[in-house]
Amino acid sequence: MAVVGDHAGYHKRFDAQLESDIESVARNVSPGWVRRSATTRSLGADAADAVAAAVGPPSQVATLILPADVSWSDGGVEAAPRGRAPRRLLDDDTIDSLARGLRSDEPKALLLGGAALSRRGLRAAARVAAATGSQLLAETFPTRTERGAGIVEPTRIAYLGEFAAMQLAPLAQLVLVDASSPVSFFAYPDKESDLVPQGCQVRRLAQPADGVDVVEALERLAEALDAPIEVPVPVGERPGRPTGALTAESLAAAIGATLPEGVIVSDEAQTSGLYLAGATADAPPHSWLCLTGGAIGQGMPLAVGAAMAEPGRPVLNVEADGSALYTLQALWTQAREGLDVTTVICNNRSYSVLNMELARVGVESAGEKARQMLDLHRPDIDFVSMSEGLGVPAVRVDTAEDLTRELERCYAEPGPRLIEAVVPPLL
Repeated sequence: MAVVGDHAGYHKRFDAQLESDIESVARNVSPGWVRRSATTRSLGADAADAVAAAVGPPSQVATLILPADVSWSDGGVEAAPRGRAPRRLLDDDTIDSLARGLRSDEPKALLLGGAALSRRGLRAAARVAAATGSQLLAETFPTRTERGAGIVEPTRIAYLGEFAAMQLAPLAQLVLVDASSPVSFFAYPDKESDLVPQGCQVRRLAQPADGVDVVEALERLAEALDAPIEVPVPVGERPGRPTGALTAESLAAAIGATLPEGVIVSDEAQTSGLYLAGATADAPPHSWLCLTGGAIGQGMPLAVGAAMAEPGRPVLNVEADGSALYTLQALWTQAREGLDVTTVICNNRSYSVLNMELARVGVESAGEKARQMLDLHRPDIDFVSMSEGLGVPAVRVDTAEDLTRELERCYAEPGPRLIEAVVPPLL
């Protein structure tokens, strides 16, 4: 739930300097529920409605606009909490129809997102896959997924559209489970936007927007298929302590070797995080929060939110240098609130992901000015000094041994810390 302040109602007609159409802005990110409180007396009821809308079902962003005079005036009335609406059961016909389709010998996959990537959801999805021979896929950037040793790991859809299309090409059936049908993040010359192969039947099991309990629907599908109760999960080994120069690969190995149980990872590493998924798959169980929407700058404030929401769990923010510049002030909040966040800045002194996108729209040889626009030299950014200036102790490392040691030290000491990891660019 978001509460957004606004001018006093009687002041809006003067078109003061900060006047804006907040409703239009809010609907871009809160399309399902936006309300402006009209009176102080109705404010309590409006707030209760906003909380109920946010927790759902379906869970969503709910935005309450609060005019200044409604806030400061007397006459408020406390409202009773709204009961959470019960989730509805998916009808038996839908379950049976999907079960019949999944029993076929055609190549097929479940595409998981949202609640399906919880531990319980992954367990149910693994049962369905074991009974039907289906692949388990996950959205490219799932909002949150539970991962680690003993937890089934679906294959994430590739970021690059042509690689994703190759993953999906053999499929004759694709079942969406709290996930959207896959499309490319951007349009590219002579490349398809819709990544579903021709002739592939796309079906939907459940979405929270339907008011359906996604995990319960998965479990019922598993029962309809007489799926095994337990599905063995292969146990691998986490990486050993890496040595030598710091690279994207050894950075991932250091993180995988030291990741503590129960940690929440806010991942906005961009190109420097290419090896993170593989290096952490067999680490102790943890939660993984991804970059969403293809934008950049969410990683550091997301880490703040995670640390405040679950204060008993450590948070690791793996952050690209270019992305960090959008929201670096989150470090000040971490220091002020004493949040247990370890930030690793992957400093390759380049907007490497944007260099990649420039090449993908057909620029074979970028000019000097274009290259400079995506370069983070002249001057080199000193993240250690900026972090310390915002109240967060920081160190710079350029070897795998130093990164491993500093990560262990950060996990052992409560409070915020920052490690600037100098790595070469991949692109």
